[in-house]
Amino acid sequence: MTSIIRKSVLGVAGLAFAGGVFAGPIAAHADTAVAGKPVAVQADKPDSGKLIPHGVQGAQSKISLNDEQTANAKAIIAATKKAGLPERAAVISIATSLQESKLENLGHLGDRNDHDSLGLFQQRPSSGWGTPEQITDPEYATLAFEKGLKQVDGWQDMPLTEAAQTVQVSAYPDAYAQWEKQAAHIVAQHWNS
Repeated sequence: MTSIIRKSVLGVAGLAFAGGVFAGPIAAHADTAVAGKPVAVQADKPDSGKLIPHGVQGAQSKISLNDEQTANAKAIIAATKKAGLPERAAVISIATSLQESKLENLGHLGDRNDHDSLGLFQQRPSSGWGTPEQITDPEYATLAFEKGLKQVDGWQDMPLTEAAQTVQVSAYPDAYAQWEKQAAHIVAQHWNS
């Protein structure tokens, strides 16, 4: 009887309590307790309105991700959370990295290199982004990009490509927009995992 009371009281506060065991946040489609056993509760995915508040702009591109690219996307999400920024910042960051490096942590590319650009965001040591070692570290590179993003007035309300371009100052300012849908999907898939 006590666990039923706790479940109903905690359920109002957004917590699930099943069979006397805390089961985490209540998901929209949470399982129910069976024979007093704890339930597995999966957190909801981020709201698509938060991920793509302006809708996607233009034709969208998509690539298949390998394990390394997926790990880099997860590292961007983890760094975004560490910075205390919302899901939208992760979408902008991942879309930017998809455009700049296809989520690959690029080292020096020799003659194919754009000056001294490195890492997930193609940041340049000569432009003050950090040392080569720093900007090829996914967490550092993400935090550096997002530090620049936070300095953009109203970035939360800007179209993705405008926010990314303001930080990156690319020769192709509209190119970031094509990755918004895939970036939002990646964030929805991994934000709560």
